[in-house]
Amino acid sequence: MAASSRFSLAARCSLLLTAAALVLVLLSQGAHGHGAGLSSSFYDGSCPGTHDIVRRVIQDARVVDARIPASLIRLHFHDCFVNGCDGSLLLDDDLQAAIMTEKNVPANNRSARGFNMVDDIKRSLENACPGIVSCADILVLAAEISVELAGGPSWTVPLGRRDGTTTNIKSANNLPSPFDPLQTLQEKFRNLGLDDTDLGRAQLPSDQVMLSDPVAAATTAPIVLRFSGNQQDFFRNFAASMIKMGNIRPLTGRDGEIRKNCRRVNKKPY
Repeated sequence: MAASSRFSLAARCSLLLTAAALVLVLLSQGAHGHGAGLSSSFYDGSCPGTHDIVRRVIQDARVVDARIPASLIRLHFHDCFVNGCDGSLLLDDDLQAAIMTEKNVPANNRSARGFNMVDDIKRSLENACPGIVSCADILVLAAEISVELAGGPSWTVPLGRRDGTTTNIKSANNLPSPFDPLQTLQEKFRNLGLDDTDLGRAQLPSDQVMLSDPVAAATTAPIVLRFSGNQQDFFRNFAASMIKMGNIRPLTGRDGEIRKNCRRVNKKPY
């Protein structure tokens, strides 16, 4: 197997299968966005250093926290899973704006992390290009850069998303939690029209369940074994899944806003 020493089989399979599972869930909820209005050259004129700035901040953070790339990838998944890729996960509680944060739902509470890292990236971008780069695009770019820095594939990221101004607690409460028992996870997926095969793409507490669980032989194990023997196939499919993930229901044009602070909407001064 020509596997990267920095991007283990367990990590590679977990990331791709999670991305694929979340794409399926979003589509089952009627999220048929195709990334219309997005372009990889969106910031070329208005903020040409966007990618380099995001990459530099993440690289610096990795020196003191090796878990940051994985944390940023997870934030991207959990953001897109709920309202589409609109940065709603980043919003804090705000009584004045009638916003209840998604950060406290079971799947995110005490487990989703990396929000301070997003704040650091946003500050750096605001210093360079005030009011230009959305928090939603920060999450998508940070996920791609994090995968590449971990030794995984890289891909061209379509950009131009705008930030949402609401959260969706009902949908966020249906996020599969890494602390859920298997039966609860199965029920959550069945409620979305998904079966145990789709669940085997999901991120469980131990990656070993993809091979050792009693149902794995007929569901996830063949996929794991396929990718374990073909890194090129894995990388190609992973990148495709991540692009699809990032293209789910983006806000573009005049929809949404470009937040000045990723934790707050712009309607009132903070």
